[in-house]
Amino acid sequence: MRASRRMAARQGLAAILRDARKGALLRSYGVVGGQEVRIGLQRLIQTLEIKMLKLDHTDTPTTDDYATVYVAFELSKAKWKLGVMLPGSGKMSRYTIAGGELTALTARLATARTKAARTGKPVRIVSCYEAGFDGHWLHRWLTDQGVVNYEIDPASIQVNRRARRAKTDRIDLEQLMRALVAYLRGEPRVCSVVHVPGVEDEDRKRRNRERERLLKERTAHTNRIKGLLHAQGIRDVMPLKPGFLDNLDGLRTGDGRPLPRRFKEEIVREHERLCLAHKQLAVLEADSRAEQRAAAPGSAEAKTVRLAQLKGIGPVGGQGLVNEVFYRSFDNRRQIGSYFGLVGVPYDSGDSRRDQGISKAGNHRARELAIELAWLWVQHQPDSELTRWFRERVRDIKGRVRRIAIVAVARKLMVALWRYIETGVVPTGAVLRPSL
Repeated sequence: MRASRRMAARQGLAAILRDARKGALLRSYGVVGGQEVRIGLQRLIQTLEIKMLKLDHTDTPTTDDYATVYVAFELSKAKWKLGVMLPGSGKMSRYTIAGGELTALTARLATARTKAARTGKPVRIVSCYEAGFDGHWLHRWLTDQGVVNYEIDPASIQVNRRARRAKTDRIDLEQLMRALVAYLRGEPRVCSVVHVPGVEDEDRKRRNRERERLLKERTAHTNRIKGLLHAQGIRDVMPLKPGFLDNLDGLRTGDGRPLPRRFKEEIVREHERLCLAHKQLAVLEADSRAEQRAAAPGSAEAKTVRLAQLKGIGPVGGQGLVNEVFYRSFDNRRQIGSYFGLVGVPYDSGDSRRDQGISKAGNHRARELAIELAWLWVQHQPDSELTRWFRERVRDIKGRVRRIAIVAVARKLMVALWRYIETGVVPTGAVLRPSL
């Protein structure tokens, strides 16, 4: 009976794969240039075929053809803990080196290679560490040394749920090693591996992140100047207005006194910092505009320009989406929602059933931008299908229900924008503005 069921399952899967190769299961996203656009599921079916053939992640060197050395890193500023497991050994050796000391790390890897080479097989090293403070440079260095490295999301590793659990570097190292070996065996959902961006993709993020920081600095300095003057009874000042410092001598407090000397000196210093942040912000935005005007076809800047052609999404919003999200590829809508952290998290256990809201597990900058763009979309694209969907459900309701609905709009909008970038299919009912 079991054999017949397995045979039927294989035949059914084979039929699905045959239909997928013919394009029968590709999702349709409309017509562009007289041709129907289909994307997404073909890559998914190919991935399914690969997973069926490689249940133990044989795309990594962990099969019997190699003598595989497993290495786990527990990173900190001062010290790095290394856990090394040699081929044929069930015991993990532990070592400590100074943080960032690549010479000592190279020596440890060379020693492990020498010991593993005694088996007479080609030696490969597979390593992992938790993504965090050290960024991605160590991953790139290990890759250059011929090491297959994985960056693991720390929040995805299962831990003991007792109220008081022991936590030491030794225990964390063991958990990392177990997660790495289990992942390579093909165990599902044992951990999440971080997608490491390329050097250029990572560097491109600096532009919108620096802008975000400069905006906060400018707002902080402006509010500081306004707050100091408000405490003296002076209201409605505009620190960035030309001639602000020249007018300080003519200002009077609420009780008619001139501004004290030390008070004016503090205002002048605060204004200098405000002007510096404002100047750097203007230079940053000018550089971004110049790059977008000279965008090469298919580049990240070209994607930004394409997004900015939609009303409600300006150059800044488009640049943020491209630099934070759309620099990488996605296979389907679920991956889009998961990356933004906009997917629902149900709780269904026994008689308890409730919705816990969205996961908030993705890129928080991208999620905040998606919510902001959703509000702008509803305002500037009143005739689009998404806006009509939103207004049919909320009507005149205010407050929490409206905020919940806009999250759903944000998720749908991000999927529509991904489809727009990949295929050129404009969101239904959306209006384009002239080229920048």
